[in-house]
Amino acid sequence: MGDRKAEHTASQTELQEIASKISDLNKWRNVFSFHSSEISNSTHQQGDGSTGSGVPGAREPSGLQPPVPLPRSAIPEPLLISPDTGGRPISLEMAMELRKLLFGNVFQLFSCEWAKACFRFREPYSDLAYALETGKGGARAILMAVQAYIIKYLLFIRTTEYSHLERLCRVSRQEQGEALAAALADTLWAAGQGGRASICLITAAIHVVPSSDYKADNFTERFKDEQSHGVILFLYSLLFSRTLERVQEDLDSTAAPLLKCSFGNITCTQAMLSLLLTGRASPLELDGSQELGPRGEGIEAWWQRCPVGYLRWSRAQAERQVCPRLRTPCLPIWLCSITGKYSVLFGTDSQILSDWKRERVFHLYFYNGQLEQTKTAHLTIDTHSHHWEEDQSEDPSSPGKRHLSVEMAIRTKWTGATVSWNGTDPFF
Repeated sequence: MGDRKAEHTASQTELQEIASKISDLNKWRNVFSFHSSEISNSTHQQGDGSTGSGVPGAREPSGLQPPVPLPRSAIPEPLLISPDTGGRPISLEMAMELRKLLFGNVFQLFSCEWAKACFRFREPYSDLAYALETGKGGARAILMAVQAYIIKYLLFIRTTEYSHLERLCRVSRQEQGEALAAALADTLWAAGQGGRASICLITAAIHVVPSSDYKADNFTERFKDEQSHGVILFLYSLLFSRTLERVQEDLDSTAAPLLKCSFGNITCTQAMLSLLLTGRASPLELDGSQELGPRGEGIEAWWQRCPVGYLRWSRAQAERQVCPRLRTPCLPIWLCSITGKYSVLFGTDSQILSDWKRERVFHLYFYNGQLEQTKTAHLTIDTHSHHWEEDQSEDPSSPGKRHLSVEMAIRTKWTGATVSWNGTDPFF
């Protein structure tokens, strides 16, 4: 008995030392810029009072320190993974399953546009110091979803002397990295149901030998390139954190993949957005017509409010609504899909959605991710305007209606609200 107890104690000490070494590796700093390719898993047990939401600050993984900052750019330096990180190489079966879940087949490859997509901030200490640069392709949806979690961390999680919008403008390069690390950790732990997170890293060695049933892309097999493939690595990490088996269950045996390919463009499906925002890849998770949650999770999980919300507006599908818990998240931050383009809408008052008195007249801020936008748009929302004086017979989606698409997206949450742009030339 004494020997077993001693062995157990030694094992516990050894595990703690391993966890400490992993923390010291700064792997979060280089998670999307290593020249190696392994899947590194981290797990922890939920303690009493944990919510399983993966929210930074609410619960830290057992035995691991909080993630360290990532660099401003995902362009890597030639670094190698230490052999004791505990990762395992990808197999041919895993690579094929990844491809099937993402594209529906094993022959489709990521476009150059996706391969170049990475997490890059605007200049620190500027009007958009909190903001990520995004392109115009399909990877923009993922970048803007991460942007929403970055804003969540900077506004409502971290401790700072600054207040309101200044909290986002007075961000240093180091704080940019900290915010990105927290945002990525937030989504990965949520996908792992608060109990696990997997991180995909690039390897120089080829671990998968292509076959006649699998078309190699020289990336999934070894992840070796001059650029970081930051968004793709994060996407892979998200799927492995959820586990490929659970993702398939989320899809409920549907044939629809997580990404849609059309005329050379690769875009995110509703299931992919659901995985980013809720941790589950359910194709109906964002749809307001679904009354119950995913199979086996019940109505309580379905109505539980999410940390970050989602608003959607399209003139072609003006009647489609997002589920209530995403229109009314825990915090006033929304990923927006407006006529198929992605942006972020947010407020600095955490009580907007919990105190009806604050919803009479309040302020929101809008960022569309494009380089043309040099300053955060300041919007004033009036939910008690005289909207009944408008011509009720006129279709709000008609060409003659003066409301912009972003205003119509806001109206999916606050019916009849008016929006003032406070001197900014309206766009979107």
